[in-house]
Amino acid sequence: MPKKKKSKKIKKAKKVKKVIIKKTKIEETPKRQTGLNQEDKPEIKKIKKQATEKKQYNVKDFVVYPKHGVGKITAIEKAKIGQIEIHFYKIFIEKEKLTLTVPINQQSNLRPISSINQINKCVSILKTKPKIKRTMWSRRAQEYDQKINSGKIYELAEVVKDLNKNTDIIADQSYSERQLFEKAYDRLKSEFEAVLKTGPEEVQKKMDKALGRNKNILES
Repeated sequence: MPKKKKSKKIKKAKKVKKVIIKKTKIEETPKRQTGLNQEDKPEIKKIKKQATEKKQYNVKDFVVYPKHGVGKITAIEKAKIGQIEIHFYKIFIEKEKLTLTVPINQQSNLRPISSINQINKCVSILKTKPKIKRTMWSRRAQEYDQKINSGKIYELAEVVKDLNKNTDIIADQSYSERQLFEKAYDRLKSEFEAVLKTGPEEVQKKMDKALGRNKNILES
């Protein structure tokens, strides 16, 4: 009889131990999980400066912004937006009386003004015969607009040449044609002025001579 009592006591003691072990495991698991979460939590780093490229242009340099044409860099400044420090160019577009703010890390959107050789090639393009396509005007207008905003000077010269009309048949030119011609002509003229370093009147004479417009202008 005493042996049976002992065995019962031993069994009870083992059950109590098992319950205690289970409880301790349940209590310990959330602590271990919280520990893992704290270790896995990423560190938040504050960005103090925006990644920038080396400045390619200086104050007073002329540059071309494709959608607006020739502009002059008036300043190179920096500003803080939140915790980020940004360096940027201030570019004044004379024709549109507009000042652009272009971050230095986006200066790939700009290009330097053309060389004398490129200007001379543009003059040669203006002297050639215009190419008249038979496609619908809406499609041609879209193509001309894309060329104007491409920022490529040869494409700009092609638009001026293709849309050029003599003054005696100007009535045959639609309003939208005239608008695109003037936009392309003014863009090209402003770049001629910046490269050749001459006034607008002299540049206009040079371009109109290449286009064969001088005679018509004098007669009108």
